[in-house]
Amino acid sequence: MTAPEPGAPRACPTGTPTGTCVTCSDEAVAVVVVKMLGDGLATVETGRGREEVSVALVDARIGDTVLVHAKEAIAVVRG
Repeated sequence: MTAPEPGAPRACPTGTPTGTCVTCSDEAVAVVVVKMLGDGLATVETGRGREEVSVALVDARIGDTVLVHAKEAIAVVRG
């Protein structure tokens, strides 16, 4: 996963005050789903380009903002 844009929304799935994962010290990054690929994969827009990530754990659709940690979508953020 590429580094997020400065000021991009971030969230920590563990809820730690530092905003980092207690397991790997990484952060979840908010990205937008632009294409569903099948087999639990999707193409997402990161703000710096497009990447393929797993969406197998969440009910994501095209246009959704998802939080991605270690190339795995861990939550869907719907406004």
